[in-house]
Amino acid sequence: MQTYGDETEHEFLARTEGVLDTGEAFSERLTGALDNATGAASEIRRVEMVGPQVGETLREGALFALFYALLFITIYISGRFEMRWMVSAVTAGVLIGGVAFFAGLQLSVPLLILAAIGLTLVLFWQLRLRYAMGATVALLHDITITVGIFTLLGLEFSLPIVAALLTIVGYSLNDTIIVFDRIRENLKRYSTRQLEDNINNSINETLSRTVLTSSTTLVVLFALLILGGNIIHDFALALIIGVLVGTYSSIFVASPMLLLLQGAILPGEEEEEEDDDEEAFETETGSAASR
Repeated sequence: MQTYGDETEHEFLARTEGVLDTGEAFSERLTGALDNATGAASEIRRVEMVGPQVGETLREGALFALFYALLFITIYISGRFEMRWMVSAVTAGVLIGGVAFFAGLQLSVPLLILAAIGLTLVLFWQLRLRYAMGATVALLHDITITVGIFTLLGLEFSLPIVAALLTIVGYSLNDTIIVFDRIRENLKRYSTRQLEDNINNSINETLSRTVLTSSTTLVVLFALLILGGNIIHDFALALIIGVLVGTYSSIFVASPMLLLLQGAILPGEEEEEEDDDEEAFETETGSAASR
């Protein structure tokens, strides 16, 4: 049982797991039972039936839609920001093959998606796709928090909510790409500057745009939440959570991941730089001694 609409109107949404005969007699029997139980006149607004097979198919389709959205978005980021289109294409092929392999193991869909996402992160780590991995972690952060809040509030997960999650992915990625693009420009413009300084300056340069865009979007979403009615209430709430979390993750999750992965994924390059410095120091010392 779930309260639906304004509490003063006493509207409820009832769901059953069993298969019911929902013909005309069903509505009449249900209305009579409610009248006798409550002592007040009741009205059946709508009766729907979704078979278990249909519900399972919709759930699987929604999960796969989220996974492939994350996959192809991150593949695009790898090619766009790191100019590694061939590696991105190979990664996409390996991931699709991995999903087919896990599906052949007869795993449940949630476990299948978790295994695919784990494989995605491992591949990005091994192939040193830093921008793609940073964006992936940020998007997973956004979806996890949104779904977690909906779970804590006991709200319904329906197809409109899945559409809201996909919209959140696109919105959050837009903010992330703006910050990443400025980071890439500053890395070319100020090549001698430390990476953390470039990231910090890039975030500061794009911060006003990010905040203003999110603020104007939130104004519209709050209007939908308050004035849009019960039908799109949950949809608007999901988008509000996603916009807030997505704005946060673009600044405090995606960008710092580049700095974290710079030292974790590329330790060899740092060691080579240190060796070059030592060799240069020894050369200078030897030259000074000979003089």
